[in-house]
Amino acid sequence: MKKLTEWLNEYSESHQNRVNKRIHRITAPGVFVMLVGLVWSIPPLEVIGFTVHWVWFFVAGVLVFYSKLSLTVLIMMLGLTLAASAFIWSLHILQVSIFHFSLGCLLLFWLAQFIGYKVEGVMPSLKQRLEFVLIGPVWFLYKN
Repeated sequence: MKKLTEWLNEYSESHQNRVNKRIHRITAPGVFVMLVGLVWSIPPLEVIGFTVHWVWFFVAGVLVFYSKLSLTVLIMMLGLTLAASAFIWSLHILQVSIFHFSLGCLLLFWLAQFIGYKVEGVMPSLKQRLEFVLIGPVWFLYKN
């Protein structure tokens, strides 16, 4: 697995332009939060009298990934994950359709990111895009 500095350097390569950086400072954490929302919206399972929410499996997997990068990254991303969960839970209490809200925001964030990449003149590969979904928020928190 790549080291934290490798991930951040690779992410930074396609985020040099001032406008693209500003776009990604908002949208990279936003994409992460909306992914939490999308997973949250998957109906839970009832197993032997227990309710199993898929979001906690997603969160556990993501936090394991972050723990392999560094303790600092794990703590930062645990904070963002808890904030994301609180935000999504608040939407749930307000009876907002979490799926529709998350999907709509996710599409807007990704559109903004593609505009940023167009300004930058660089378009990461699909494989990089998927990896960068987890690295983007780290870059935002770690570099700022």
